[in-house]
Amino acid sequence: MPTPPDDHRAVAARFTQVVEGTTDWSAPAPCDGWTARDVVAHLVGWLPPFLRSGAGIELPAGPPVESDPAGAWRAHAAAVQAVLDDPASDSVTFANPHTGTMPLPAAISAFYTSDVFLHTWDLARATGQDERLDRQRCAQMLEDMRPMEEPMRASGQFGPAVTVPDDADPQTRLLAFIGRRP
Repeated sequence: MPTPPDDHRAVAARFTQVVEGTTDWSAPAPCDGWTARDVVAHLVGWLPPFLRSGAGIELPAGPPVESDPAGAWRAHAAAVQAVLDDPASDSVTFANPHTGTMPLPAAISAFYTSDVFLHTWDLARATGQDERLDRQRCAQMLEDMRPMEEPMRASGQFGPAVTVPDDADPQTRLLAFIGRRP
């Protein structure tokens, strides 16, 4: 298992490839009502207040997503990586009433890096790019998410599971579990 900084570096690099390959930011995304730009806006938008309220961490603002989604993503990903690469982050505690208390790098990895991983598929699908995700990570994420299905669905952040064949590959099963139509 990679460390949280190494994991984010790899996952963010893959998402950055898809961002760099995006030519139509208004393309509809698989998330209902979202465009390609909205996928980036989501990732850039939710983490700063999450870190501020849970650990007192302020991420520097980048360009606005509305006018420069690629620049906004690059600045945001670099800021998150800087937090993870800072050895002092290992001693920072993250606390949230919904997620509990844990080391900051573990919180970023569990909630944010995994979100970037999943939304890589959304952006790739929206923009006609290679949408293949790491097979092993998909299988592990699905295994880790299954026991939390009820609270996940209750959060409103995941759609109803989609039925797929029993012999579907791990990526298809994971995406269907979170409500996507692979």
